[in-house]
Amino acid sequence: MEALYAITVGILTACSVFLILRGRSFPIVIGITMLSYAVNLFLFSTGRLVIGENPILGSGDSYTDPLPQALVLTAIVIGFAMTAYSIILAVRARGEIGTDEVNDLDTHNDTEGR
Repeated sequence: MEALYAITVGILTACSVFLILRGRSFPIVIGITMLSYAVNLFLFSTGRLVIGENPILGSGDSYTDPLPQALVLTAIVIGFAMTAYSIILAVRARGEIGTDEVNDLDTHNDTEGR
């Protein structure tokens, strides 16, 4: 199970890096969102992958650490807010500039004049 979990985190990270390196704003937003999912899965795995154990020390021999679960919950809320802000920023930039290319506008105008 741990190997499948690690492979899933690795694939999510690789796909997100690929999307972040694209030249358009919306694939970058999707890539950042996927990267936050990969980080959330990684944080969740640090609390031990145990099924059916109590998250409280003292009620059994082994326990599940509740701190990574709390961190992931907080990261999900923050990630959703940042994704919404990024989408709004990308839509506004596309409306003002007319394109969703991430290149510098001055460099883009200089190459057209040549």
